[in-house]
Amino acid sequence: MTVFVFDQTPAQTSSLFAPFAVTDVLTEEVGVKEDSFLHFWQLPTTLILGMKDMRVPYLQEALKAVNHLGYHTIVRNSGGLGVIADDGVLNISYIFKKNEQIHLTDEAYVLMYQLTQKAFPELEIDAFEIHDSYCPGTYDLSVNGKKIAGIAQRRVKNGIAVMMYLSVNGDQSKRGEIVKTFYQHGLVENFGQDGYPPVNPDSMTTVSQVLNKKIAIHDVKERFTVLFEKRDTIKNLGSWLTEKNADALFLTKEKNMVERNNQIKEFLHDNSL
Repeated sequence: MTVFVFDQTPAQTSSLFAPFAVTDVLTEEVGVKEDSFLHFWQLPTTLILGMKDMRVPYLQEALKAVNHLGYHTIVRNSGGLGVIADDGVLNISYIFKKNEQIHLTDEAYVLMYQLTQKAFPELEIDAFEIHDSYCPGTYDLSVNGKKIAGIAQRRVKNGIAVMMYLSVNGDQSKRGEIVKTFYQHGLVENFGQDGYPPVNPDSMTTVSQVLNKKIAIHDVKERFTVLFEKRDTIKNLGSWLTEKNADALFLTKEKNMVERNNQIKEFLHDNSL
C-alpha cells in the first residue's frame, strides 16, 4: 500500500475552507482504493469552531470578540470544539480505507497516537483527556500532563480521516486565551458549563517547549513522512484533482463549507471568507 503525501502549502490553499474540502475528497477517494494519504495543512491565525460551538447562547458576541483580536473564525464540517490554527500549528490528517484492523473509532485514534509517538521517540507521550484544554477529548496527546495535540475523526463512506492539530511552536498561552475569550463571551456566566471546556491556557504547551529547543514545521512533516516506507507525493492539487476526475467534487465540498459558514459571515459582515 502506497501512502500519498500532500503538503497543502499556502500557495495551494485557495481559501480557509480548502483544507476541509481536500480532506473530504481524499477520504472519499480512499473509500474505493487501497492507497492512503498523509495530508499536511495550515491556516493563518484562525479559530476553527466545531458544530457545538455554534450553539453558544451569545454567538455573535463571541465571534466579534475573537475577530477584534485579529483572528478569522470558521466552523468545520466535523465534530469537536474550537481549536486554533496559525503558523506554529501543523494539522496532520492520516486518511485510509476502513478495514478489519482499523474499524472502531478508538482504533483509529490509537493509530494516530502511535504514529505521533514514533515521530517523537525522545518524548513520552500520553493519551488521555485534558479536561481544561481547548477541544478536550479522550485521545488528547500530552507530555508531562500538558496537552500538545488534539485528535478528531471524520468518516466519509468507507474512508476514515484521523485529523490532528499539533502545537509545534509559538505562543500556546495566547492560543488558549483566544479560545477562552470565545467561550467567556459566548457563555458569559455559564463559562465552563453545558459541555464547554473551562479553558485554562496553562494546561497546554508546544512540542518545542517540551523538547526545550525550537523545532520547525518542516522538521515535523519529515518526521511523520519517513514513518511510511512506500510513499509518493501529490505535488499539485489541481493536477491531481483533474487526474482523478475530482474537480467538481472538490468545488462541491468547498461550496458546502462556504454555506456552512454563512452565519458567521453574516454576524461579522466579513467578505474575506
